[in-house]
Amino acid sequence: MAGRKIYLDHNATTPLHPEVKRAMREAMDEFGNPSSMHSFGREAKKYVEDSRNEIASFIGADTDEIVFVGSGSEANNTVLSIFACPSKGCMFHSEMKRVVITTAIEHPCIIESSKCLRDRGFDVKYLGVDSSGKIDIKQLEKMLDKNVGLVSVMMANNEIGTLQDIALITEIAHKHGAIMHTDAVQAVGKIPVDVKKLNVDFLTISGHKIYGPKGIGVLFVRKGTPFCPLVRGGHQEMGRRAGTENTLGIIGLGKAVEMRKKEMAEEEKRLKGFKDILKRGIEKSISDVHFNGHGEDCLSGTLNVSFKGAEGEAILLYLDLAGIAVSTGSACASGSLDPSHVLLATGISPELAHGSIRISMGRSTDRKDVEYVLDTLPGIIKKIRNMSSAYSKGGK
Repeated sequence: MAGRKIYLDHNATTPLHPEVKRAMREAMDEFGNPSSMHSFGREAKKYVEDSRNEIASFIGADTDEIVFVGSGSEANNTVLSIFACPSKGCMFHSEMKRVVITTAIEHPCIIESSKCLRDRGFDVKYLGVDSSGKIDIKQLEKMLDKNVGLVSVMMANNEIGTLQDIALITEIAHKHGAIMHTDAVQAVGKIPVDVKKLNVDFLTISGHKIYGPKGIGVLFVRKGTPFCPLVRGGHQEMGRRAGTENTLGIIGLGKAVEMRKKEMAEEEKRLKGFKDILKRGIEKSISDVHFNGHGEDCLSGTLNVSFKGAEGEAILLYLDLAGIAVSTGSACASGSLDPSHVLLATGISPELAHGSIRISMGRSTDRKDVEYVLDTLPGIIKKIRNMSSAYSKGGK
C-alpha cells in the first residue's frame, strides 16, 4: 500500500468539513428532545430551527417547506410512497393517478421504489437518455397525460454527472397536471439550486454529500403539495416525519450548508480546471478511452471514463494499492457484478461499461492529486491490458 492517500470518491460520500466537526462537537451536550417544552428541549429546538432557516435560505425555500429526514434515500422513498398510500385524502385518492414517470438512470433508491410501485399495480414508465445522459424531452411529452401523477427526474447524475433541465421538465409536467420531484442529492452544494426558479414540488438533499454528517437528509415539500408521511406516529416535522429529530445531524447539516454558501462557487471553478487537466492527460497518455456524460452540462468535479480492454474493478483495486480512491459507479450499487445501468442506458456496450471508473473530486483535491493520478493511471491500464488476452488478441 502506498504511503500517499488521495480521496477521489466524493460522489459516494464526503469527509466532514472542519467547521462541521467543530459545530457538532460544541453541541454534543445539547441532548434535549426538541419536542420537549422545558429549557433543554427549547435549546435543542433552537438549533434545529436555525439549521432549517439556513437550508431554506440556501435553496430559496420557506422554512416550513423543509422536512428533516434520515437520508436522501428516505426522502426519495417518501415521495414515491405517497402514490401508493390508500388512505382517503392522501394524494390523488379520488382520481387515482396511477402512472409514474422516471428515468432509466436514476439512483437505485428510485429504481427500486418504482419497481415496488409497479408490483402494486402502478404503471411506471422510464424515460430513455441519449449518449450523454440527457433525457428525451419529446419522449416525456408523449408519455404525459391526465393519468400521470408524478414525474421524478434527478438533477445531476451520481455516476456520470450529467445535469438535466429541471425547470423545463417541471414546466412540462405541471402543464399536464403531474407533480414534479427531483433528486438533487448530487447537485445541491455543487451548483446553484433555487426551488422557486425550478418550481419543483419535491426536492431531495443529503447531508453527507456536502461535507455534512451521514444519517441526515432533507425533503423540500412545496406549499400546497399533497403529502402523506412515510414514517408515522409522531408530530415531529409538522407531522410529516415521525421520530425524534437527529439534533446533532441537523446542526452538522446546517453548518455544512453555511460553508457551501461561502465555498461552492470558487470550488466549482477550481474543480472544472482539474477535470479539464485530467481529461486531456488521459486522452494524451492512454489509447482507447471513452468519456461518459455530457461535455458541458455536467458536474465540474465528476469524470467518468471507460477503458477498452480493462475491468473497472481491477482498475479500482490497482489505484487503491497506489493510494488513490475512486469508484466504478454508485456506492449504493457496489457489490453487484452487473455493468452500470446508467452507462448501459447511454448506449455503450456492456464490455465498455465494465471498464469504467468514476473520479469525483472535492474541496480537498489539489493539483498534485491530479498529477499523481495522471502519473499512475497509464501504467495501471497498460498492466491490466497486458493481462487481458481479449485485448491482446485485438492487436493492441
